[in-house]
Amino acid sequence: MSEFIAALPMYDWPEVRHEVDAQWARLRDAFRQKDIDVPETLMRRNGDLPPVPGGVRDAAGSVIAPDPATLPPNELDFHKLWLHPALLFAQSCWGPMELGLSKHVQLVGQPSYSAFEGGQGELYSSALVMRAGELPSVASPADGSALIPVDLLRGKRFTFNSLDSMSGIIAPTRDLEALGEGLDIFSERSESGGHRASIIAIAEGKADVAAIDCQSWAQAQRFEPAAEAVAVVGWTRRRKGLPFITARTTPERIVVALREAVAALA
Repeated sequence: MSEFIAALPMYDWPEVRHEVDAQWARLRDAFRQKDIDVPETLMRRNGDLPPVPGGVRDAAGSVIAPDPATLPPNELDFHKLWLHPALLFAQSCWGPMELGLSKHVQLVGQPSYSAFEGGQGELYSSALVMRAGELPSVASPADGSALIPVDLLRGKRFTFNSLDSMSGIIAPTRDLEALGEGLDIFSERSESGGHRASIIAIAEGKADVAAIDCQSWAQAQRFEPAAEAVAVVGWTRRRKGLPFITARTTPERIVVALREAVAALA
């Protein structure tokens, strides 16, 4: 059994679990060719994480996360996963990275978003969605620039997946600021808990607008019935997509090998 753990939780919807497993199989085989001790399967529950008696500590010895054994076993706390000292490979978000996670992990690489509208290579953008019928759906700008219909958004109820999400709130905030505006154009702001939940809230009339990263939006169009009641009215500017990371304590030789393998698969 490997001493390491791996997870790819960011797009791991139940309907695409087999696709995520297949993605991991490709990565796992590439890592093994680099003589890395790789876990066979992905972690999907707090209960699958190895215990860390006394809690996870940073380089200075301060506790930065509790022992996973104390967490609800059938849930998955992304932040605790990312901080786990046995983490070999996972996908994070640039929001948490900018807010402090980057001090405790090492960057491995970036996935490609070219398969999705709004993505190009390592860059992705968010679709601004509202209930269908407000305006015709608009295509992602070819040059990757922001397309923010401020007048349409003003006074609407904005919902977002989480406060540290780059795609859900940080990116639209920055694009609004570039136009001399801010989140105060919205009459209300609420946290939905996830991109899929934001789409459902809009379809059900509980919110008016959300920013959904382009891969999640593509998945919603495939699997979420509520997406049929929602249309794209704008796009955020393209930015770096969700990064692959490894623990701060992962040895340099392994980090270099991980980076080479990910780059070769890109």
